[in-house]
Amino acid sequence: MRSDNLYELPKDIPAPVDDGAADHLTGMRIPSVPLRATAGRAVDLGQAVEHLRVVYCYPRTGEPDREPPGGLEAWNRVPGARGCTPQTLGFREGFGQFREMGVEVFGLSTQSTEYQREAAERLKLPFELLSDEGLALAGALSLPTFRHAGMTLLRRLSMVVKAGIIVKVFYPVFPPDENAGEVLSWLAGQAGSLRV
Repeated sequence: MRSDNLYELPKDIPAPVDDGAADHLTGMRIPSVPLRATAGRAVDLGQAVEHLRVVYCYPRTGEPDREPPGGLEAWNRVPGARGCTPQTLGFREGFGQFREMGVEVFGLSTQSTEYQREAAERLKLPFELLSDEGLALAGALSLPTFRHAGMTLLRRLSMVVKAGIIVKVFYPVFPPDENAGEVLSWLAGQAGSLRV
């Protein structure tokens, strides 16, 4: 078992700083990179669908029965690493509002689909998680990443995608559990200007 509460953010975790690593993303067209989803299908975020999409990128969801790779102390010291489960729960709680706005939500990480499926089932997620295990999309978009315990992980950010083009980026994201509310507030303030 873990020695902490996976579902809550510790009070003393370091906040990430804006290092400019996501500045290039706004206005980019997402290339066609099919990603495996927890529902068993392939999702192409570059596809020009008729609705908005929100994609929140996160390093890795934790497991209730295991400490994070490299140990809990080391993981908690990495700015922006801790909080994937609270961030995901925020999007779960806000899902009804996203759906009312006609917005499709996805979570994205470099974990395998099998690993993500456990989290999706345990957390009862009403949306799909996408796996970029091979870093194909991360490489094509030059998404900000970091190395930890031998793994390449995505830095936490959220993107609003319209017809395959990134129209808004939230980076850095802190605290993670407030990210869904921040995205919802921004979408509500667009007053129909983002209709596809």
